Amino acid sequence: MKHYPILLPAGLSFVLLTGCASLSSDGGLNDVSRLTQERIGQPAGFSRGANNDQQVSALLAQTLTPETAVQIALLNSPALKFTFAELGVSESEFVQAGRMRNPSLGFGRIRGGSETEIDRSVMFDIAGLLTLPARSRIEQRRFEQAKLRAAAQAVQLAADTRRAYFMAVAAAQSASFAEQVRGATEASSELAEKMSKAGNWSKLDQARERAFYQDALTQLARSRHEAVATREQLIRLLGLSGEQQGFVLPDRLPDLPPQPQEMNNAEAQALSQRLDMLAARRDTEATADALGLTRSTGFINVFDAGYANKSSTGLPRENGYQVTFELPIFDWGSAKVARAQAQYMQSVHRAADTAVRARSEVREAYSSYRTTYEIARNYRDEVVPLRKKISDEVLLRYNGMLASVFELLADSREQLNSVNTAIETQRDFWIADTRLQAAVNGGSANETRMTP
Repeated sequence: MKHYPILLPAGLSFVLLTGCASLSSDGGLNDVSRLTQERIGQPAGFSRGANNDQQVSALLAQTLTPETAVQIALLNSPALKFTFAELGVSESEFVQAGRMRNPSLGFGRIRGGSETEIDRSVMFDIAGLLTLPARSRIEQRRFEQAKLRAAAQAVQLAADTRRAYFMAVAAAQSASFAEQVRGATEASSELAEKMSKAGNWSKLDQARERAFYQDALTQLARSRHEAVATREQLIRLLGLSGEQQGFVLPDRLPDLPPQPQEMNNAEAQALSQRLDMLAARRDTEATADALGLTRSTGFINVFDAGYANKSSTGLPRENGYQVTFELPIFDWGSAKVARAQAQYMQSVHRAADTAVRARSEVREAYSSYRTTYEIARNYRDEVVPLRKKISDEVLLRYNGMLASVFELLADSREQLNSVNTAIETQRDFWIADTRLQAAVNGGSANETRMTP
């Protein structure tokens, strides 16, 4: 046999391609940081396996703000670190797709009487070499998709953290006002009891004031529990434990912005930059490439070739080549192609469904944003000042002996209740603002919600 040099390019290609495929130093986290930072509007530096305890402690030493809460969550969340570990798995699959299968070495020795026959062969995966660019391109898109999913998790974590922050601050503020309401009703109840004993107050009015006091106690207990529950939810999202849980929240929520933001093509913006939309597009592209590869390899997907030689006792060495390929006798690949076509159509319909949901979620989030802004502004500019004016008038009437002390106390309770409702409307606005930003920049909460 003759030696055929056709195998030399295959061997050189194997060496060169293997040398080019390697793991990155950051594992894709730099791209995830960039995608996250563009959508949350603040730095989001990630590093694999980094110890962030000192940075987290420095942030916790200050009064917590929405921005510092998000920063702590991005640095410290175990759920997010789990996602980054999955990103490493995807990168390893991408790198592996860029490498050929190792060559196989064959050796055989047959001895009969005084004669010995030795066969040697080195086989290369030619089918793998020919399909390597397509396989590498598919896994690269899968890796890009994994980075988009990781960034979506980070953006959703930021949104969940901001929402939990506003809930915790509002609950603590409401608990403080509930304490004031309790104090007012307690004073009213004690006064009613004294006046009833003196014969200046009816049993019905005394019972009514006592009922107000008991309702205030119940509301105070609920408010205190809500403050604890919302703070614990924030603690889970921040990934805190031990002494770290003693962070300080501000006494009140941030003020409303002077004007609400306009929609300004938010639907188009969501379709172009929502991370779940980008991931759906990458999935469709990768599935289309996989469909093309399946069609190409559906008939024959095993094709090995390599160098072979043979030595026999008393005879010159024989050199040549050996080819192995799959005979499509039982399986012509039609089922694999049909499966790949169905998967491609799945990805197409999934992308279309994601686009429909993205538009709808943006419209719904913007409606909630504008509604809660108008309600919160109305309470700030109209209801609370009007309640204060009424209270001032009642106080003047009381000073002029035209109103009783119980009218004054009842009006004080109403004023405190209106302030407490104003806190809730302000909280609802900031939560709606957070949801709007997530709907435009992040993705569907149903798909990317972090588990605290």
